[in-house]
Amino acid sequence: MADNPYLSIVVPFYNEEETIEELYDRIKKVVENLGKSYEIIFINDGSTDGTEEILNKLAKNDELLIVVHLRKNFGQTAALSAGFDVAEGKIIISMDGDLQHQPEEIPMFIEKIEEGYDLVSGWRKKRVDNFFLRRIPSRIANWIMAKLSGIKIHDFGTTFKAYRKEVIKNVELYGELHRFIPALASSMGVKIIEIPIKNIVREKGKSKYGISRVRRVIFDLLTVKFLISFLDRPLQIFGLIGLIFSLMGFLFGGTISLLYFLGKLQISDHLGNLLLSVTLVIVGIVFITMGLLAEINSRIYYRVHNKKPYAVRSIVKNKK
Repeated sequence: MADNPYLSIVVPFYNEEETIEELYDRIKKVVENLGKSYEIIFINDGSTDGTEEILNKLAKNDELLIVVHLRKNFGQTAALSAGFDVAEGKIIISMDGDLQHQPEEIPMFIEKIEEGYDLVSGWRKKRVDNFFLRRIPSRIANWIMAKLSGIKIHDFGTTFKAYRKEVIKNVELYGELHRFIPALASSMGVKIIEIPIKNIVREKGKSKYGISRVRRVIFDLLTVKFLISFLDRPLQIFGLIGLIFSLMGFLFGGTISLLYFLGKLQISDHLGNLLLSVTLVIVGIVFITMGLLAEINSRIYYRVHNKKPYAVRSIVKNKK
């Protein structure tokens, strides 16, 4: 294994026995031609096919390959997080293990990092996957994410990205947040660029993703917006909602009280409206209280949060 390698290639696998060896050979050819120190990190995300055996065989014959076996299928975000934690390269590149990303494009990412960018994101400019199940939901999600984050890139979803080590090591990944790393990293003031990459039809294996991801993506969009804008000041959002509800309740109740004192109505005829105004005030107070509790939790998060979204079963590497 190279000490303090210049480059780390991180690839998660889940039941990809048909693509592993070809991808490995192509990555090796590319990185060896670069003439820079490197390491390759393959993560087995709880595969149930022959992925583990193939990865172990490769690792035993290559001291620059590290294989991380997770205890179960934690998902792509957790698998990438495990790989990023192990990676020691100054430049860390992540990509999928299904051959839909071309290893031959790795030098383009490195070139942009060396030009001074902190994060280089791939852009599947000409997508070839299913129009209704993949492209339309992706376009909607990318448009919303660009608006929420203020990051002007077209393709948040692709895994094919390059990072400076100090950038990706400071991004906490949970749920399905790997596709939103540029948005999460934006709070650090990083310099981001997008480069076109090829998008090819998958020739081997079976896609693990479908329309079921839409629900998770929607909730992750909300999560990312909260993390970007309100993680360090949650009272700003909860307090604002609570303030609106409370003001509505006070105005509603105050209007009824004023009209009663002016003799314009009888309280007994508007008990439902009066109850509504009290409810609005109570709801407002609850939201403000939630904001205060969230403020306390955010402080705890920043100080003691050290839980990982994955569990490693073993790490295989050849120590020659």
